[in-house]
Amino acid sequence: MLERIPQRERRDLLVAWAAIAVAFTFLYIRDFANPVGLLIVFVLSLLTVGIGFVLHELAHKFAAMHFGYWAEFQKDNVMLLMAVILAALVGVVFAAPGATMIYGATTRRENGIISAAGPATNLGLCALFAGVFFAGLSLSSYWVVVLGAMGVQINAMLAAFNMLPVSVLDGRKVLAWNKGVFAVLFVASFGAVIAALTFL
Repeated sequence: MLERIPQRERRDLLVAWAAIAVAFTFLYIRDFANPVGLLIVFVLSLLTVGIGFVLHELAHKFAAMHFGYWAEFQKDNVMLLMAVILAALVGVVFAAPGATMIYGATTRRENGIISAAGPATNLGLCALFAGVFFAGLSLSSYWVVVLGAMGVQINAMLAAFNMLPVSVLDGRKVLAWNKGVFAVLFVASFGAVIAALTFL
């Protein structure tokens, strides 16, 4: 699988992964004079939003390649910088550090399926991190519980944000392809957000 990810794309994914983890670190902890706290939250962010973001983009890529199209993630340096600065200054994260570019004229069905792959991956990660959360509870491990809770919350928010049917977001393309699939993913995504913020 790695041979299908060129070196430039790997670098772009790693840079975007690190930048979005830094942005969420600043969102979760405002005490910049606490290096230990910053480091802990940064590692948690790498393992939650970082993995969620990378797998979301790779899901788009490999779904596109399944249909015979070439696709590559490309970082956006301006958006990367804006995400970090906004998080540090005002505590808001605009997590759009780049996009997966698809080369070729996709059909509406293909574009819908490719777009649905990203949020569906985040919902799958919600289930995975929920398992981590409950494992942490059974082990009485504070940091495992925190990791699980952050993973569920962040991946639910990523899925919900991307399922909004506006602009270039995934939701608009899924809705244009299949209203039933859109409804299922939309309800599941926002339901996951509500559940995560209410119970975790």
